[in-house]
Amino acid sequence: MFAAATKSFVKQVGDGGRLVPVPSLSEADKYQPLSLVVKKKRCFLFPRYKFTSTPFTLKDILLGDREISAGISSYQLLNYEDESDVSLYGRRGNHIVNDVGINVTGSDSVAVKASFGVVTKHEVEVSTLLKEITTRKINFDHSLIRQARNSRKAVLCVVMESIRTTRQCSLSVHAGIRGEAMRFHFMDEQNPKGRDKAIVFPAHTTIAFSVFELFIYLDGAFDLCVTSVSKGGFEREETATFALLYRLRNILFERNRRVMDAISRSQLYLDDLFSDYHDKPLSMTDISLKEGTHIRVNLLNHNIPKGPCILCGMGNFKRETVYGCFQCSVDGQKYVRLHAVPCFDVWHKRMK
Repeated sequence: MFAAATKSFVKQVGDGGRLVPVPSLSEADKYQPLSLVVKKKRCFLFPRYKFTSTPFTLKDILLGDREISAGISSYQLLNYEDESDVSLYGRRGNHIVNDVGINVTGSDSVAVKASFGVVTKHEVEVSTLLKEITTRKINFDHSLIRQARNSRKAVLCVVMESIRTTRQCSLSVHAGIRGEAMRFHFMDEQNPKGRDKAIVFPAHTTIAFSVFELFIYLDGAFDLCVTSVSKGGFEREETATFALLYRLRNILFERNRRVMDAISRSQLYLDDLFSDYHDKPLSMTDISLKEGTHIRVNLLNHNIPKGPCILCGMGNFKRETVYGCFQCSVDGQKYVRLHAVPCFDVWHKRMK
């Protein structure tokens, strides 16, 4: 009966599907802000999830003894009074009958009256909590973490808000026959005993709650899934390996892109450098062949090793040569390395 009333409350209040009805009156005190619950999918036939309470809070599964400083705000939500009739042939009607055990002989419907009065909403300060958890780690030795980690269907969640009553409340159920001119036509003289049931529960009873899922990484860090798009769970080793390979792939791709850009820039530089040489007659460019000009020599004959050309051997790709000129000097070096063609002539033409 309590579960049916909380489901009806959540259905009418709505809240975009985030609210979850408390399933049992005996567990209502376990759905407080910052409490931990386990979310499991029932099976592929039932799209809805099942939430199971735990005796732990978020602080219990974290390393260290430091308390969580995130505050909890509260305010009045609404005044809730509901009276409805439910067909015994529906799923909700069957659930009520099985839950409270009323006598339904000769009845086709049950009347449910829920009087919650003014209910209040208590919610965690999300921004403060998000800042605090950046420095906290999960304790993988905690029994709840070990059990949830071994189950691929279980997701740990943190209760972020709860809706509670403010006074003593009552729930009542009456079995009867649905009349044409009125909601119910009760035949009291024919009704056997046991057609009515009522329960009273105390103030400050939680009737609904909402959660954020936890996503826990291999190093103990964790995230709060603040949107419905992000999903909770545990980072698996195969997932971490795939993420590492994906990052390495991106690094190699970026490195190859930079290499190709460098090759392209180097080629453009050489094309611009030698364009004048190839476009003009040899007599005007081959200065080294004229009398009194600098002479090309093979540096290996003078025990000078092969090295990068001073003109086209700059940058990441060194173009080496064994030729050079002893009549030129750069940075205190008594020779320069120059390719025989065309760098030698281009260099001396510029020097002119």
